[in-house]
Amino acid sequence: MNIIAPKGTKDILGDEVYTWQKIEEGVARVCKLFSIEEIRTPIFEHTELFSRGVGEATDVVQKEMYTFVTKGEKSLTLKPEGTAGVVRAYLEHGLYVNKQPSKFYYVAPNFRYEQPQSGRYRQFHQFGVEYFGSASPACDAEVISVADMLIKNLGIKNTTLYLNTLGGSGCRKKYNEALVGYLRQSYDRLCPTCKSRFEKNPLRVLDCKEGACQPIIDKAPSTLDTLGPECRNHFEQLQEILTAMGIEFKINTKIVRGLDYYTRTVFEFVTDNIHGSIGGGGRYDGLVSLLGGAQTPAAGFAMGIERLCLALLSQNINIAEKPKCDIYIGAIGGKGFLESQKLVHGLRQKGLTAESDIISRSVKAQMKYADKLGAKYSVIIGDDEIVSGKVKIKNMSTSETGEIDINEIFGFIKSKDV
Repeated sequence: MNIIAPKGTKDILGDEVYTWQKIEEGVARVCKLFSIEEIRTPIFEHTELFSRGVGEATDVVQKEMYTFVTKGEKSLTLKPEGTAGVVRAYLEHGLYVNKQPSKFYYVAPNFRYEQPQSGRYRQFHQFGVEYFGSASPACDAEVISVADMLIKNLGIKNTTLYLNTLGGSGCRKKYNEALVGYLRQSYDRLCPTCKSRFEKNPLRVLDCKEGACQPIIDKAPSTLDTLGPECRNHFEQLQEILTAMGIEFKINTKIVRGLDYYTRTVFEFVTDNIHGSIGGGGRYDGLVSLLGGAQTPAAGFAMGIERLCLALLSQNINIAEKPKCDIYIGAIGGKGFLESQKLVHGLRQKGLTAESDIISRSVKAQMKYADKLGAKYSVIIGDDEIVSGKVKIKNMSTSETGEIDINEIFGFIKSKDV
């Protein structure tokens, strides 16, 4: 029997769990400030949702999806990204009839079959935000500000927001023509992957990280050169709003993102300490209609939880807060054991973190265990304590002791926490 986790997956345990919990708490707290509602979609969807929504020519659809056929001969796919599933739910449940814009967020696992590397796994987790119903650049700016606020709240430094625009369908068509003409001149020098992308989706060549392709990409035409007046105005207004918000950014016309559904605004957050971005997104005004709905403007982003953890680790930022035990109730003898179980249960019901012995340790071993737990206080209950109704309570950090009534333990600890 193989008891090793599958390649590209990992267990989250120990202090790392507490880091994840703090990130997830931070996500919920930030989204509450923006009135963004949580949404939870299935981890698998009909394959067609991704092949149509994400794009047949993308690496995700061509190479990376975990697709399987059910007993009913239906093709299903573990979701490789979060947006398509949220759009499906938006349409299926008629959420477009509610107040607009509709705002949703999720923290969920995604799955892509690719070569694992630092901070990137075959099962990975993303915090994502999706807005529907607003075509305004103010929507783009608000979406960006959500990600910016989370990064700053987590304390991640040396992060740069890179901004670009792909323009609308007309602008993008003109740019593709200019890009194809340019790349054709250097076709023989492109890497094999980019040669394939050139035939299927030339824009994706700009995503290449191969060293041989970088000089070619560096001199490629700019997406800004083919913008129409409306798209140019949208991009300029977005920059004005971000500037008014105090959110710094840099224009990078090589950012195109890896999925076909993006239009106009695209952006990425990159930190100096790790390779690649920690998150990004943009506007996708055509995706809702592509999947069967009415023409609906939309924008969103996703941030990798593993990538955020890596950024925190690289900057020696520890946000993990392992919960401490308020009190350890030790026991001597059978009656003391029963009383300790009763007392621990009662204290937990009142909201204290209380522990007791459940594997028959000696009193000395119980106290060592209380110390390992990081218990703030400890008491020992035996026959004498049961008869007198009083216990000696010990401050585990100072070793000071005092005597109190058993039924005053809760009040004593709460008073010390004030």
